[in-house]
Amino acid sequence: MRSWRTVWSGASIRVRLTAWYTIALTLMLIVYAASTFVAVRHEFLEQLDNQLHDDFESAEGVLAAMPDGRIAWPGEPHHDPDSDEYRGSDVWSASGEPIYRSRASSPLPPVALAAASATPRYESLDVNGHTWRTLTGTSLVGGRAVILRVSRSEDRLLTQLGEILVVLALGLPLVVALAGIGGYVLARRALTPIDHLATEARRITADRLHERLSVPNQYDEVGRLAAVINDTFARLQSSFDQLRRFTADASHELRTPLSVIRGIGEIGLGATRTPAEYKEAIGSMLEEVDRLTRLVDTLLRLSHGDAGTVRLSREPIDLGRLARDAVASLGILAEERNQRLAVDAADGVWVTADRLVLREAITNVVDNAIKYSPQASTIDIRVQAESRQALLRVEDSGPGIAAEYRERIFDRFFRVDEGRSRESGGTGLGLAIAKWAVEVNGGHISVEGGANGGSVFQISLPSTSTGTT
Repeated sequence: MRSWRTVWSGASIRVRLTAWYTIALTLMLIVYAASTFVAVRHEFLEQLDNQLHDDFESAEGVLAAMPDGRIAWPGEPHHDPDSDEYRGSDVWSASGEPIYRSRASSPLPPVALAAASATPRYESLDVNGHTWRTLTGTSLVGGRAVILRVSRSEDRLLTQLGEILVVLALGLPLVVALAGIGGYVLARRALTPIDHLATEARRITADRLHERLSVPNQYDEVGRLAAVINDTFARLQSSFDQLRRFTADASHELRTPLSVIRGIGEIGLGATRTPAEYKEAIGSMLEEVDRLTRLVDTLLRLSHGDAGTVRLSREPIDLGRLARDAVASLGILAEERNQRLAVDAADGVWVTADRLVLREAITNVVDNAIKYSPQASTIDIRVQAESRQALLRVEDSGPGIAAEYRERIFDRFFRVDEGRSRESGGTGLGLAIAKWAVEVNGGHISVEGGANGGSVFQISLPSTSTGTT
């Protein structure tokens, strides 16, 4: 048998909302009914005490001193207490002798003389299964003190309170039932847009990520939820598109060296070759293997970066000095193309980053500038601090990058000029590595057009004031 926790957790939101609404409303109605009953009872008792007070004053006016010195109850012209079974009046002398007792109050016990006082005292008495409310006090009649007690039965009051209690007890379940039905209807109407969103979202598959959920009201909670889901679908679509492009480009890049290796092998086996020709073929195959190995290593590095498994060793770094070291390692490549690498680095531009990772980013950006700049050109590398940011700018004299390609230039395997990139041995992953290396250190990399038609790559990192942490 399933426990109530299992049943509750398996219930729909509509049922749970209705249950919570009904429980909360029931508790509020119980508190309200109890408060109302207590207030009405207090009001009834207060009215009864006021009536007793009026009876006491009326009884004082009825009592009279007789010529022989006795105190008598000649009767009230407006009311005869003996004619009312719910009202009574009793009079005793100061010595405890009864002067008058009405028929209605005859079952009540005599007044205790010790309890009598000049200040009237209210009291409730239970006699023979009936409850009486009494008011007892001392009064002066003809200069003599008498004890006067007036009483009223609480039976009618209790009967009225019982009727009120029955109405509340019978009406409460009906109101709760109606409220539960109404709460269920309201919950159903409120959750209908959610069901609609679920139906629409269910039909959006990996092949239909371009579709979006309808947003009837963008300002309410359902509209904001739909907007969030649409943003999620947009990110998924972008990720799927990027994954498809990456898969296609990676397959192409891997297929190219494998095809070259296969072609060289088939040519080498097609006819008998001299040892020199076999050596040349094997050398060509090894070059393609090296290219394939570099490609796989780069892809694995990017994969580790995406998974967040690359451990960084952050330390204070002089960005200008790091830039000089990275540029110095590329001096031979620049000399082969008769290019000049001009470094203008300000002193004291400190950042906190992983030295090896950040150096790789700078190296890839400068290497890209060397590949695409014409021979005998100058590549300017500047390091400066600006508005708490450390900036490294690499400006080349190459063909530049069209504005529509600047957002995609850091995508993996993206090439503006496919043929030229392959001739220079590029894989289209250098700038992707640079982007990851900068961002993992809390920075940002961008590209814009240069003043002379080339490109300007800018790396910005949060700067620190000194070389210590």
